[in-house]
Amino acid sequence: MKIINEHIKSNEYKNVYLLYGDEPYLKKQYRDKLKQAIAGDDTMNYSYYEGDKISVKEIKDMGDTLPFFAEHRLIVVENSGFFKSSNDELADYIRNIPDYLIIIFVETEVDKRNKVYKAVNDIGYISEMKQQTPAVLEKWIAGLLKAEGKAITRPAAELILNKTGASMNLIRAELDKIISYCGDRNEVTEKDIEDICTTQTVSRIFDMIAAIASKKQQQALELYYDLLTLKEPPMRILYLIVRQFNGIFQVQEELNHGRSNADIARTMGAAPFIVNKYAAQAKNFTPSQLKEVLADCAQAEEDVKTGRLNEKMAVELIIVKYSAKNKK
Repeated sequence: MKIINEHIKSNEYKNVYLLYGDEPYLKKQYRDKLKQAIAGDDTMNYSYYEGDKISVKEIKDMGDTLPFFAEHRLIVVENSGFFKSSNDELADYIRNIPDYLIIIFVETEVDKRNKVYKAVNDIGYISEMKQQTPAVLEKWIAGLLKAEGKAITRPAAELILNKTGASMNLIRAELDKIISYCGDRNEVTEKDIEDICTTQTVSRIFDMIAAIASKKQQQALELYYDLLTLKEPPMRILYLIVRQFNGIFQVQEELNHGRSNADIARTMGAAPFIVNKYAAQAKNFTPSQLKEVLADCAQAEEDVKTGRLNEKMAVELIIVKYSAKNKK
């Protein structure tokens, strides 16, 4: 990201950029920064394509069109899938791209063995936009609030992250609400955050699993019913429960092999504070218990698909079983 900023500052660009990763806020921010710097409001020399049905021929035809009274022609391509499947035609075109043409690819997933990826890597610039660490996010929160004339303590910033997770889009939306809520007051307090911030679904799932582990059955069920009230489909809740237990199981195995939370976070590609939460939960379950939970969740999904149980009841039974105080 620092290098992209340097390119913009010097007004010297690569012919191809690939922005990829699991942080959409950063991808959008740097896509827009590059677009504004290269093309500004020039619509005549700018083209945008999105989706996995994009024609390589159409991109080439547009790319081979000389810019009209401008130094560059800019093409932005999003969510194309070109970096997950073989496309020799596009790879060859990138390696022989016209000097005046700049293409920005914005993707979520890539295969680094892919020929298009290798072509971009050889002649362009690739930036992976990862979810940021809690420390970076806390500084970002403090910086955004400072620009609005407001201060925040570290515990208050941590509370925001606990409610939103690591998604910068969600954090930004919550900060807009906080700024409006605080009005002329200069300090953002933890009470402000509790009063105004929305606890996201994933955070509620963490709380639900904590309640299950602590055998607080009523609390676990109340969290489940809250999610249903928020119109979360039961099968999505089950999917998130499985994802969290998979994370707990994976972290538990890595911890048993003597690895640190920081190393595990790098391996998993997860935010460190997520791994810290998994590690804390892992203490509440044996490996066999985690395997049993995951097997029961798979069976619940099968029971729903075959009509033996309705969705709401299937998830409720999982919660009841594993939050029961006599569960060994």
